[in-house]
Amino acid sequence: MTAEPVTTQHSPTPTDVPATVRASLSPSRAADFKTCPLLYRLRSIDRLPERPTVEQARGTLVHAVLERLFDLPAAGRTPTAAGDLVAPQWDRLVTEQPELAALFADGDPAATEFLRSAAGLLEGYFAVEDPRRLEPAERESLISAVVDEELLIRGYVDRLDVAPDGALRVVDYKTGGAPREAFEARALFQLKFYALVLWRTRGVVPRVLRLLYLKDSEVCDYAPDADELLRFERTVVALWRAIEQATAQQDFRPRPSRLCDWCSHQALCPTFGGTPPPFPTQATPDPLRDARSRPTPPGADE
Repeated sequence: MTAEPVTTQHSPTPTDVPATVRASLSPSRAADFKTCPLLYRLRSIDRLPERPTVEQARGTLVHAVLERLFDLPAAGRTPTAAGDLVAPQWDRLVTEQPELAALFADGDPAATEFLRSAAGLLEGYFAVEDPRRLEPAERESLISAVVDEELLIRGYVDRLDVAPDGALRVVDYKTGGAPREAFEARALFQLKFYALVLWRTRGVVPRVLRLLYLKDSEVCDYAPDADELLRFERTVVALWRAIEQATAQQDFRPRPSRLCDWCSHQALCPTFGGTPPPFPTQATPDPLRDARSRPTPPGADE
């Protein structure tokens, strides 16, 4: 699918959000609640900080390189050019997000290996796509829509390709390995979320939802339809109402799973003998504040 540029702004900006909107929800936070209500609470209500991991930082770096790669003329989008972007993009990210600097001490050889591993993932990208043949319509684009008149759903799409006939392809880069069942369901949930937003704002059901697994050089394509997205919309609204009910009752229980191994908040989880902090006195998020904030850094949920 060869893409052509799109210049029209389709999604509402924070200042355009209807007065009826009471909350906002991103695919990452929605997936948090589905995975573990307590995880959702600690991230979205308590807003506890989480130190970035090396894996998350690598994902963010690779996303940044792939975004900048398409700034180059088509003929210049080569593996060598992508590799040359790794170090300067890492320097930029560290400047913009100083907490990333704490991942490696000065002179730590692990930092060199980190950059080398990011370059290796870029080789996986070139094994499944030729960026010289692509002109993405949008990259790292914030899209949003209002559903059920009261809920703003939004998220950042890694890449959106638009064919000459108007067909949409949503592309998401994954820097982890091809997923087991639990991770695949989360990834498809995220892409269906984006597809729903695009359908509601542009009136077009994306023809393809594409996951690019760079580590394993694998492509996973999924083709949604309008009936499926309508059912998914009902699921998202029901999920939001469940979050509202849990907030009103101050009842966010842990849901142990294999994903607990990657959780940053085990010390506060009753499953691991911990105790959550007291429930915040003002737990209702400001929808406009959330709409202005980036839902999740690219690569952070890899």
